[in-house]
Amino acid sequence: MSVSEAADPREHETTGPHRRSRATLALVGSLVVFGMVAGTALGVWQVKRLGWKLALIERVETRIHAPAQSAPGPEDWPAITRETAEYRPVTVAGHFDNANETLVRATTDLGSGYWVVTPFKTERGFTVLVNRGFVPPEKKDPATRPSPESDAPVTVSGLLRMSEPGGAFLRDNAPDEDRWYSRDVAAITTSRGLGETASYFIDADASSSPPEAYPVGGLTVVRFHNNHLVYAITWFSLALMSFGAGLYILREERRAHRA
Repeated sequence: MSVSEAADPREHETTGPHRRSRATLALVGSLVVFGMVAGTALGVWQVKRLGWKLALIERVETRIHAPAQSAPGPEDWPAITRETAEYRPVTVAGHFDNANETLVRATTDLGSGYWVVTPFKTERGFTVLVNRGFVPPEKKDPATRPSPESDAPVTVSGLLRMSEPGGAFLRDNAPDEDRWYSRDVAAITTSRGLGETASYFIDADASSSPPEAYPVGGLTVVRFHNNHLVYAITWFSLALMSFGAGLYILREERRAHRA
């Protein structure tokens, strides 16, 4: 008999499923459970965010078409919140304090430039910041654009907006350098040494702008990104995939034990 004929016949047996070590199973199991729990939790959170966003859109859409009201005075400021007042149409009478205008960096449908934020001294005795509108860089200097006389009485209409403290993404306001990336009411008020000033500002509408001139008002963007349903589906899919992976591994381990 040859050496090859005497070989162990077990060498020709089909190798069964590979059994994983307990440490490997523990790690894989932890990852599966984590994926299921995290995916489900984040999916549920996105569903809640979806409900909140839809309610916000409905509330704002209803509010911006409501009749204009007088801009809230000092007695109403404590109750002014995003939920109760933002995007409410308002009107106010008085005159601009053009010597204390503030230019805030802006990107609009008209390009990059600045918001012209000007203190407005109301007939009721308080001051409110008014975003008169957009100007391109070449209109940054007030001398290059028409500006209402500081003592000329006017009526401004627009949307009530809440303060934007701090600055923009990765860009902080620098009051000492007069560099602004957001309409931060408190910081601008302090920087310009204004008196009693409303906690909100007003985005002037197109009717408050000079005809065919700068600044251009009425550019308020009332549009909200709503991708929460897509995010929810993504997270629930991750949870489902984790569950499927767990079932597959469990089936393979059972096969390995029976082999």
